[in-house]
Amino acid sequence: MPIATIDPTDGRVLKTFEPLTEAQVDASLARAAEGFAALRATTFEQRATWLRAAADLLDAERDDVARTMTVEMGKTLVAAKAEVAKCATACRFYAEHAAAFLADEPLDDPSAVKASRAYVRYQPLGPVLAVMPWNFPLWQAMRFAAPALMAGNPGLLKHASNVPQTALYLGELFERAGFPAGAFQTLLIGSGQVEAVLSDRRVAAATLTGSEGAGRAVAAIAGRELKKTVLELGGSDPFVVMPSADINRAAEVAVTARCQNNGQSCIAAKRFIVHTDVYDAFATAFVDRMAALTVGDPQDEKTDVGPLATEQGRTDVAELVEDAVAKGATVLCGGTAPERPGWWYPPTVVADLTPDMRMYREEVFGPVAGLYRVSSYEEAIEVANGTDFGLGSNAWTGDAAEQERFATDLEAGAVFVNGMVTSFPHLPFGGIKVSGYGRELSAQGIREFCNAKTVWIG
Repeated sequence: MPIATIDPTDGRVLKTFEPLTEAQVDASLARAAEGFAALRATTFEQRATWLRAAADLLDAERDDVARTMTVEMGKTLVAAKAEVAKCATACRFYAEHAAAFLADEPLDDPSAVKASRAYVRYQPLGPVLAVMPWNFPLWQAMRFAAPALMAGNPGLLKHASNVPQTALYLGELFERAGFPAGAFQTLLIGSGQVEAVLSDRRVAAATLTGSEGAGRAVAAIAGRELKKTVLELGGSDPFVVMPSADINRAAEVAVTARCQNNGQSCIAAKRFIVHTDVYDAFATAFVDRMAALTVGDPQDEKTDVGPLATEQGRTDVAELVEDAVAKGATVLCGGTAPERPGWWYPPTVVADLTPDMRMYREEVFGPVAGLYRVSSYEEAIEVANGTDFGLGSNAWTGDAAEQERFATDLEAGAVFVNGMVTSFPHLPFGGIKVSGYGRELSAQGIREFCNAKTVWIG
């Protein structure tokens, strides 16, 4: 894929960029090493001042940055503005809490290890390569960048090739905010150049958000080089609705959970698993709301769903729906791509899914919901856990005992009861199974790329 801004509403190439040469990449790695030496010598207070300044820049430039994201990958302008605001919030969160998250942790009874003092000290590892996707082009990078910089780790951002202008903005943001030169840089490189960067001795670790294939590739390189990785990969999140749930509220939230960001979110609810006692009521309410969404110009504030980000992405979604229909599935709304320029696909609900259909187990990265009927709690859990994914999960029930059972039984990195899965700086974020490993955000996220050093003093 060329490094280019391509308008997903009509497929026009708006701007192209040349990838960095080998010499330019080497110079960036040298700056990162110098940036590490400078950054690790600063205090938490100084880093916090710079990170708050970055948040202020995001607030001041919100509208322009949001328009860039909308042009590059098609998310609605309303959603893009919210994404910028969320990034500013994350910056302020880590500016406030990083020092406490990384404070020395003394052993309560040092005499147990024959010491006068013993504690754990968290120290940065060094430059971290961040391989990031296009679907939340600012937030995905920021949830790595903010904690990394506060920990003292420089960032090297290899962003998706279809959001180069957003990537370049991030590459300049932190230095404008006051961080040392080299503390955070964007590398405009193709995927074929990642191995050389990750293998370089000046790079200490890597984090990747993306597909399972991309995660396996980066993990293989890092494993060979014995470098730490955090992977946040795909998801096919279940959205389980039980008889005691508030059906109208569940259906309302289900639409947002499926179609937010034009349906292109790893933690979007994708498989709607509904108890037979409330299946018809939920299906009617859900389909009516999905069919009522406005598909159109993402710059228009009245638009609910814009185009998909790439032509291949639209093709993948259409093929999954076509495969299901050919094998007997029922389309309750949507289901056909319009004949117009650009990469559009309507909000779609598909029922009567069976295990022989690709949609049953594969991730659908677009505004397409799969609807499943189950007759018991046990069957709901079986269907919910019946994929290789384990990122997020949703459960809707008014029964307190059922809520506790779902929290235990759903195989995922997150369980949200009576609400949709989202990410907060305050809580760890990540998955299990082929959805990845490691955690971003919260105290767990900032410690991922730190050396938990044992200090023993006799």
